[in-house]
Order: sequence, then structure tokens, then C-alpha cells
Amino acid sequence: MTLHLRAAEAVLDDDPLDADSVLEGTPTTRWTELWSTPDGDSRGIWEITPGVVTDVEADEMFVVLSGRATIEIDGGNTLEVGPGDLVLLDRGARTTWRVHETLRKVFHIHAE
Repeated sequence: MTLHLRAAEAVLDDDPLDADSVLEGTPTTRWTELWSTPDGDSRGIWEITPGVVTDVEADEMFVVLSGRATIEIDGGNTLEVGPGDLVLLDRGARTTWRVHETLRKVFHIHAE
């Protein structure tokens, strides 16, 4: 598959958060899937507005296009992420995302 687009300008679809995952504020998420496989691998663009949310991560690699967040990994590191940062997250990691500025990332999730 060949694809070319300006990821920072891509139109994204609403992707409602589970209300139980929101700890502070009224964050919203949007995304678009650009590619996927039948076994669940996925590539796309995802965005979240300011607030604090919890998540259980997939096996994911992403690059931040814009925005800033602090990602606290239970029992692990605290990551300060911003434009140009590449992040690898382990499947099953429990995280808290403190989003300071609307964050947009391009991602690849490996389903295994």
C-alpha cells in the first residue's frame, strides 16, 4: 500500500473515551485508521485534548506530531513527550496520560 498525506492536517473521526478512564477535565479523542490487518495490527493517527486519562496499553510505537503530555507508567518511568518524540509502549502497561496541550500522534499497534 502506498499512501501520502499531511498527518498534521488529516481529518479525524470522533472516538469517545470510556467515562471511567477520565480522571480530570473533559478530554476528547479522535482518530483515523490508515491501515490494518485481519489479526489486528493497525496504523493510524490519534489525537487527545487536554485532561487526565488512564489506559491499558497495546504493543505500540508512536511519534508525537504536536502537543505535549506526561505519560506515567505504573511501576515504571514517567515520560515527558512532545513533537518529534518516538515512544514504545509495552502491551498491558497501565498508564496515566496528563495531556497539557492537544496531542496528535501517528501510531503502529502490533497485535501479536
